[in-house]
Amino acid sequence: MKMKRLGSMLLAGTMLVAALAGCGGGKDGTTADGKSVVTLWATGSDNVRTIFETLTKDFNENSEYADKYEVKLQFMLSGTGAQTLADMVAAAAKANQTDTDYDLIDMSGDDLSKIVSQIGEESFVKLDDTKIPNAASVSAQSTVATDYVQPYRGTTVILAYDSEAVPTPPKTMDELVEWMKANPGRFAYNTPGTGGAGDSFARTAVYNFLPEEAITSDDPKWEEQWDEGFQFLASIHPYMYKSGGSIVYPNKNQGTLDLLNQGEIDMCINWADMVLSQRAQGAIKDTIKITQIEPALTGSLQTLGIPTFGSNEEGAYAFIDYMLSPEAQQIMVEQMAAIPLIDTEGMDMTGYEDLQNLDVSNFRIMSIGDLATDFNERWDNEIGTLG
Repeated sequence: MKMKRLGSMLLAGTMLVAALAGCGGGKDGTTADGKSVVTLWATGSDNVRTIFETLTKDFNENSEYADKYEVKLQFMLSGTGAQTLADMVAAAAKANQTDTDYDLIDMSGDDLSKIVSQIGEESFVKLDDTKIPNAASVSAQSTVATDYVQPYRGTTVILAYDSEAVPTPPKTMDELVEWMKANPGRFAYNTPGTGGAGDSFARTAVYNFLPEEAITSDDPKWEEQWDEGFQFLASIHPYMYKSGGSIVYPNKNQGTLDLLNQGEIDMCINWADMVLSQRAQGAIKDTIKITQIEPALTGSLQTLGIPTFGSNEEGAYAFIDYMLSPEAQQIMVEQMAAIPLIDTEGMDMTGYEDLQNLDVSNFRIMSIGDLATDFNERWDNEIGTLG
């Protein structure tokens, strides 16, 4: 195998800057004991880094591929630099690099959309299902680059509630609004700009008034049709959580969950994995449960893709297959409350039974590009300033 280059070169202005170097491997892309090196690139928060460290270690030591391949993790914490992983991957493709150490890329829906919009789905290997036997039972598909990426876990924004205070939670947005009006001050969503859960609720509320195609479009024409949705957000404003006699939108996803756990509110919008992982750790009350409403709040499928300019395609296939094994899916359930995409029949879901009730096929993927900035600014100006 040819020696891997430092792979990705970062295009900054008119200059190419060296990207993060691979973590090792011999001159021929092998370890000292002859294993073929696979470099996996991922980004996200610290809990994502931790789970990938666990998964790569398990792959390297315990999987059926352990004798042949060794995965090296290159992880970029989100929000720590001007250049994102998506930017780096796109720059490598635009620079016509080949035989790089971008063997396998982990991508969220937004990152995938960004990369595909810049360099096209053909910059990834069209996946051969026969090389991913564990994917046979996976029905979930990415709405972007469907044939070029493999979903391996799900996450979604849900309605979290205290089952002691709300034995029968709302099932639809209309029922939720009725509940808010009957229980003023007992519901909250965080300021959209401070966390994805509040962002999802506000955007979903607005886009429920638009055609379905708008939810995955960055066409500025949709911005002109936000009025009805923002009027709806203003109409429910009086029923939000109050502190000191004033309406308060908490900061960050954790802010609303803390209020729910403290009994200050009875329901909030949050991420399924955040609620369930903290419940399993004993950080929040056992009575806090989750449910989906209709129309659904937004969710996403985390995917893996193999760039055509990488250097270990077969090893990348091996890791994708491992990620869909019961062992890897069990690790993700237990350590981050990820929604499994395989049949859970042979998995231990104790403490995470709520995940089995989440319908992955019902996820609404939202990707509105640069319109998100304008959306948050309008929310800050029109909703966040209401008395």
